[in-house]
Amino acid sequence: MSRAETKRILLAKPRGYCAGVDRAVEAVEKALEQHGAPVYVRKQIVHNVHVVETLTERGAIFVDETDEVPPGSIVVFSAHGVSPAVRQQAEDRELRTIDATCPLVTKVHGEVKRFAREDYDILLVGHRGHEEVEGTSGEAPGNVQLVDSAADVASVTVRDPDKVVWLSQTTLSVDETMETVAALRERFPTLQNPPSDDICYATQNRQIAVKAMAPHCDLVLVVGSANSSNSVRLVEVALAAGAGASYLIDYARQIDESWLEGVTTVGVTSGASVPEVLVRGVLEHLGEHGFGEVEEITTAEETLTFALPRELRPSRAGR
Repeated sequence: MSRAETKRILLAKPRGYCAGVDRAVEAVEKALEQHGAPVYVRKQIVHNVHVVETLTERGAIFVDETDEVPPGSIVVFSAHGVSPAVRQQAEDRELRTIDATCPLVTKVHGEVKRFAREDYDILLVGHRGHEEVEGTSGEAPGNVQLVDSAADVASVTVRDPDKVVWLSQTTLSVDETMETVAALRERFPTLQNPPSDDICYATQNRQIAVKAMAPHCDLVLVVGSANSSNSVRLVEVALAAGAGASYLIDYARQIDESWLEGVTTVGVTSGASVPEVLVRGVLEHLGEHGFGEVEEITTAEETLTFALPRELRPSRAGR
């Protein structure tokens, strides 16, 4: 087989767990260690099937709402954040809460509160029904309007066109978001930008790595779950950047053999809520199909870490 025909894998870096996901998953693990099972978790701690199944086996119980949690129990709020109303419900039920909200989501909540205090109309670019959007909107429901895409812009109404700001869900496609913002700015020329970038560094980094890799790939496999916004975006980014095809999979066993027909270069990446063990499974599966050469495509190094929620940190001696 000539060099040109060598079957190879391009492996995106960065990929997989971001700092916020790492912190959230560790929060549930630590809560189980410190308090024993069961520990309740409102919604999926992160949007990944494997992570949820693994934590369930260890004694975590995932619920949709706090009213499903027995009074006085421990409940962990997911990485996507919750609204003040949910916090109040937990308090009313005397639940012991552990807040695993990603600090970058908390930052956006703070921006909503600040602009609401100044009585701005807040245009939140995000996907309807996503947990992060529900939590963020809940900080100031009277001021926040959701804008799902550029197609929604025509129906946006504001009280004062000179007092409008846009904010965004942290896990969106950067390009798509800027398209929506451009359409908003056409309608509202004095639209203010967020005080700092809302789309999370990890989401952006994973998209940049896929953009660098995709033009060289006949196929890009994105490891991630269907309800993971940032994972779904990676498939879209791969196709837009020139990949021959791209699919979202949770596990290696979901790879359809027909996808590999005539393919010499497969790109592999994973969403920000995906443990590396799942990527390794995909690489092994591809290796069994002749894709023996693996080249890592690195576009950034990530070193950010977040401290555990304060409720789980060891207490300092003498305090």
